[in-house]
Amino acid sequence: MTIHHDSAFDRDAALITARILLEIKAVNFRPEEPYTLTSGWKSPVYIDCRKIISYPRARARICDLGVEKIDRAVGHETIESVAGGETAGIPFAAWMADRMALPMAYVRKKPKGFGRNALIEGDVPVGKETLLVEDLTTDGASKIRFAQALREAGARCAHTFVVFYYGVFPGSFEQMKAMDLTLHHLASWWDVLEVCKERDYFPEASLAGVRRFLEDPVAWSRAHGGVGSLEEALAHKGKVG
Repeated sequence: MTIHHDSAFDRDAALITARILLEIKAVNFRPEEPYTLTSGWKSPVYIDCRKIISYPRARARICDLGVEKIDRAVGHETIESVAGGETAGIPFAAWMADRMALPMAYVRKKPKGFGRNALIEGDVPVGKETLLVEDLTTDGASKIRFAQALREAGARCAHTFVVFYYGVFPGSFEQMKAMDLTLHHLASWWDVLEVCKERDYFPEASLAGVRRFLEDPVAWSRAHGGVGSLEEALAHKGKVG
């Protein structure tokens, strides 16, 4: 499959990010023992973006690329505030907000249940165009919930950024587009496979299994005991909260 990138910068940023993730061993391939994602999809691949926080040079490079991506796609002065999604999005939001010289807050998955019972911590960015930041997305459901929370609190939230986008499961872009929420990301699984051609990161048998998954992830998930449609994934997420 040929990977489409909107610009030479997007392609370079994607491959640099994929290379970093492979080097720090944040990429996991396990076709013989699939992972179950929170949405119920079965997947032979799993990305652990949380590992990035332990590598100062890697996280600096990725956050620099993220800020430039947003500057190019959205505009340098458009974003007025940055919000991280609990919990993995918080450090990336903080680093990017610092680079952009912007205020930062974070959004809880649910109110903490005492004190102010706040859903958003920090100064609520009322009336401000707020960039929602997380580490990754599979189907976009958590981004929609966080964006809704920001909007209900009075913020404007039209853009969300993630380091890694699975880019395979149905409905993610469509659901976010229906919410007037634009997703910006650095790398996807196709970029990881592209970089895997450079070195022997994984055995060829594992790479072949991942390619089969990427070519038809819905059928692959269904065949391995996972959900087999967007509707099933939404229902599953509703059950697990």
